[in-house]
Amino acid sequence: MIGYRFTNYTPGPEQEGQSTFDQLLKIFMELMVITSGDVSETLQWMNSLDNQYGLTNDEYGMGDFIQDLKDKGYITEENQKGEFEVTAKTERKIRRDALEEIFGKLKKSGKGDHKTPYSGFGDEPSTDRRDYQFGDTLEQISMTDSIRNAQINHGLGDFTLTEGDLEVNDTEYKTQTSTVLMIDISHSMILYGEDRITPAKKVGMALAELITTKYRKDTLDIIVFGNDAWQIQIKDLPYLQVGPYHTNTVAGLELAMDILRRRKTANKQIFMITDGKPTCLKQGIKYYKNSFGLDSKILNKTLNLGAQCRRIGIPVTTFMIASDPYLKQFVQKFTQVNNGNAYYSSLKGLGHLIFEDYRRNRRKNFKQ
Repeated sequence: MIGYRFTNYTPGPEQEGQSTFDQLLKIFMELMVITSGDVSETLQWMNSLDNQYGLTNDEYGMGDFIQDLKDKGYITEENQKGEFEVTAKTERKIRRDALEEIFGKLKKSGKGDHKTPYSGFGDEPSTDRRDYQFGDTLEQISMTDSIRNAQINHGLGDFTLTEGDLEVNDTEYKTQTSTVLMIDISHSMILYGEDRITPAKKVGMALAELITTKYRKDTLDIIVFGNDAWQIQIKDLPYLQVGPYHTNTVAGLELAMDILRRRKTANKQIFMITDGKPTCLKQGIKYYKNSFGLDSKILNKTLNLGAQCRRIGIPVTTFMIASDPYLKQFVQKFTQVNNGNAYYSSLKGLGHLIFEDYRRNRRKNFKQ
């Protein structure tokens, strides 16, 4: 629980009228992310908070809440160890809560595809008009505009409508995008009394829920990187923990590029959430490490990969959740060679920045 300080609990306006269970469930879900999915630790913290701040009362106690969690299918003891575990229902709710917390102010829109700025024989109507072309359907013809053109071109006396008078409602192509989200799990993500991994997890869960529910034709792959890099499933995000790792950005980028090579979509991108400089390389079975400043050997390898991503049309957007001057220098160099984007974000604004960049990139074709 490093980096968290609890104060007197005051329910917000949105919780007025909620049952005690629903109010406790919100706290339970928040603590589940912080404890990386450890149900027992979460319940211990809830009991401690209850003793300190009086979350429950004589009519509904913490034991009632635990029983309701089991009865409603949020936790289960049906496993070999007989320990409390979360269910798929809880995992889905955690992702939905993260989406609501980070992107809750978004307006609802269509079925979940993203538009490009390129018009033509697409599948979504736009407000633009263009001349009729062979292959346009009758449904696309703007009758009002076409009749007006015929009257202007041929007069009112003998009404004539020709192919040259026809205007059609233009359409826009929709694009699919493949995104790889890289999350730094090096030890610095919990150093100095600040928990950076929990906001990063929340952003990952919110982005995953957004894509799987709204942009279903898009793909999202999530990888974590410390001394090495490996892919995780969306359902594993709540359980993600920081390890005693250095920062092998090269391994993360190599894995991300390998994943995106197998994707058949035209638009591909990498989002990287990190709070530090690259400090590690894998050389055969050994690790080359240097945590003191920017090591030129590690830096050059990282920059080379950034340039390689640029050559194959994969922009990298770096979200640096730290503000050290020498870290900014590294990010500026990396962004320059990749022709990508970089943000120096507080933890509070991280989710909004990632969504805005994701939405903006959906209107691009990176290979153009």
